[in-house]
Amino acid sequence: MFAKHISACRLYLRSAKILRSGYIRNFQSHQHSSMETISICVEGNIGAGKSEMLNFFAKDPTIEDLMYKDPYRWGFTFQSYVQLTMLQNHMSKSAKPVQMMERSIYSAKYVFVENLYKSGLMPSVDYEVLTEWFNWATNHLDFHVDRIIYLRCHPETALERIKKRNRKEELNITLEYLQSLHEQQEEWLIRGCYGKHAEVLVLDAEQDLESMLEVFENSRNKILCL
Repeated sequence: MFAKHISACRLYLRSAKILRSGYIRNFQSHQHSSMETISICVEGNIGAGKSEMLNFFAKDPTIEDLMYKDPYRWGFTFQSYVQLTMLQNHMSKSAKPVQMMERSIYSAKYVFVENLYKSGLMPSVDYEVLTEWFNWATNHLDFHVDRIIYLRCHPETALERIKKRNRKEELNITLEYLQSLHEQQEEWLIRGCYGKHAEVLVLDAEQDLESMLEVFENSRNKILCL
């Protein structure tokens, strides 16, 4: 019953930490040498190509996964941990000029928490507590996102890629679930239903990997806020 959401919880935890080193290595820019680190968040559906984009700009470290048996029982605990982890990632300081991370505290709330609640997998009291925590954190703590990169693709495309890469934790993901996540991302990043928190750069992620690498290269200056 909860299989697709169990898979999503495991997948999202992987995104909740800085998926790569978090920083763009070997990137030099005198333009930002005396400025604060630029913070860039990469968003998009499962299978949209976020990992490929981050691999293009940084090396890949080892990542630990966490299992959950029951999203209804553990949704609040899990999302509390996700929001805390994302907050730590946002506020981490770096001497590097650019910090890039997969997902953000905003997608934790506007995509995953909202989807769990609307799907009936999160009780109202848990939703209200997480919302209060999110509102307080975003209003009182000093973290900043300069740019959000939205890798936009159809849920059908995302599902096809998920099937091709054949990861064990993704076997139970359904088209229906990807459609619900896609709708939440569209509400947030395209229709602006939750407000604007950073400049959003939308990249067409319908293309194959080789073509997407060319898109990343051609869009390098926009992606890195140069």
